[in-house]
Amino acid sequence: MSAIEQGFAAAGEMWEATDHRQRVAAKRRQRMRALLLSSTLRLLVENRDPSPSIDDIICSAQVSRGTFYKYFPSSEAIMRELIGRVAEQWVREADPIVRSHDDPAEHISRGIRLASMLAVHQPGVASILGRFGWSGYQAPSMLEFVRRDLEDGVRRNRFTPMPITLAFNIVTGAAMSAMHRMLESGCKDDFSELAAAVALRALGVESTTADAISSSPLNANIVLFEDMLEAAILDASQARHG
Repeated sequence: MSAIEQGFAAAGEMWEATDHRQRVAAKRRQRMRALLLSSTLRLLVENRDPSPSIDDIICSAQVSRGTFYKYFPSSEAIMRELIGRVAEQWVREADPIVRSHDDPAEHISRGIRLASMLAVHQPGVASILGRFGWSGYQAPSMLEFVRRDLEDGVRRNRFTPMPITLAFNIVTGAAMSAMHRMLESGCKDDFSELAAAVALRALGVESTTADAISSSPLNANIVLFEDMLEAAILDASQARHG
């Protein structure tokens, strides 16, 4: 082997060793990020703590404060990422069901009813989204999920023209109200349908039509959101900060 070939071979070995170390380090960062996120999620779901502190999080994760700061500048930062990822995962799961119909009024109704289904079968997730996902943290995916159908409904004269902010408040108010109510014992099974119908009427849909749309078959499996939290954590640990 010539000196040049030996040089190339040595450089290749060095590159492979460096690449291997980088991959190992990246996986280690992903695991630690996922641990911090899942620990925060556990505090939110199990303790219903509305704003866990850094001390709470590092105690749950059994890591040092310095380790936490390597990944997040504050407890609010980890909350924003976690809730945003949970919201994105909810949209990802719900979107195919919502978009299986061409009517924007049907989309709005299905979104509200799916939120209620989430409250019944994944109360921990519903509690998080109900407290933060649609209002306080303004998850972009949630905003877009609703806004596109509101704008389409106004454009197609399905909804009464109004500021999109007002229409958004009508829909999210109905969705969060339904989620909170469905978490309570003794709530009637058709409450989510009633909430969806009220929202549609407020948007300008005729009462009989609103009732018919909101009681149409949803065709959603009750295990739709079964792995949603795990998927959200995995997505959060791998995206943007891998």
